[in-house]
Amino acid sequence: MDDLEKILRAKRYEKGAISFDRKEVKFKLDKDGRPKGVYFKESKDANKLIEEFMLLANKKVAEYVGKRSSTPTFVYRVHDKPDDMKLRDFSNFLKKFGYKINTSGGVNTSKSINKLLTNLKGKTECDIFAGLAVRSMAKAIYTTENIGHYGLAFDFYCHFTSPIRRYPDMMVHRLLDRYLKKKPSVSQEEFEEYCKHSSSREQLAANAERASIKYKQVEWMKDHVGEIFEGTITSITEWGFYVELDGNLCEGMVSLRDLNDDMYSFDERNYCLRGRYTGNEFTLGDRVTVKIARADLIKRQLDYILITDETENNKE
Repeated sequence: MDDLEKILRAKRYEKGAISFDRKEVKFKLDKDGRPKGVYFKESKDANKLIEEFMLLANKKVAEYVGKRSSTPTFVYRVHDKPDDMKLRDFSNFLKKFGYKINTSGGVNTSKSINKLLTNLKGKTECDIFAGLAVRSMAKAIYTTENIGHYGLAFDFYCHFTSPIRRYPDMMVHRLLDRYLKKKPSVSQEEFEEYCKHSSSREQLAANAERASIKYKQVEWMKDHVGEIFEGTITSITEWGFYVELDGNLCEGMVSLRDLNDDMYSFDERNYCLRGRYTGNEFTLGDRVTVKIARADLIKRQLDYILITDETENNKE
């Protein structure tokens, strides 16, 4: 069975499916719901086996309906090709760090992104570039108009396997049952409205999930204010840079006003902060040491202070 999973996965990648294996942070909670520990959700071989079979089931159900001679109305899960401008922006950004991707589109582009992320695996910038790659892609949505699923490299795809927790899956079950009984097609206009509503609610749920994770991260770090952590710079702005901490992925900002050793300005072209007098630079993927300065639960915001050799010397 394990071999079969690997064969199915390899076939998807060969056809141009994109792999975004990113760390997912989880919390251990006490009886009052407060975080008492942080861990990463690990995708093991058993998880990957189930995932491949679920993808296969979703694909085959969509094919069964979508490939019929008189195609009835159906609820597809579609993912459009990347926007050309976003893809060029991502490519130009990568070039600043010495990396390249194929932007010709289709399978060539997806294989190029996969190769880049595979080569970066284990490096500090891997998760950063994977996140940026995701943002350069279109969002997957529900619709009655099938255009295929770019990210999975499927011509037909739907959500069928989780009717208990997702309403689009329930719609798919009902439609499949209807068509197996040789009943006529439902109204496309009516079901397209259901699809639009499902897509919008899905986005709201995703936003709520991100907000809840950020809240728990800040709640966890409130007990660690004043402590020192190692981390990686994940984003640069004109007002400072963001650092993601090792071990818990808690992201916070080191503000420009707290960098006291020089006057720093944002170099947009080279995507870095550069000191006017010292020439010191902070750029994406740099490893830094920070102290937790503030944890604001209301704003769901963490503020860090950069720790340098000079900082430590001043303490002495």
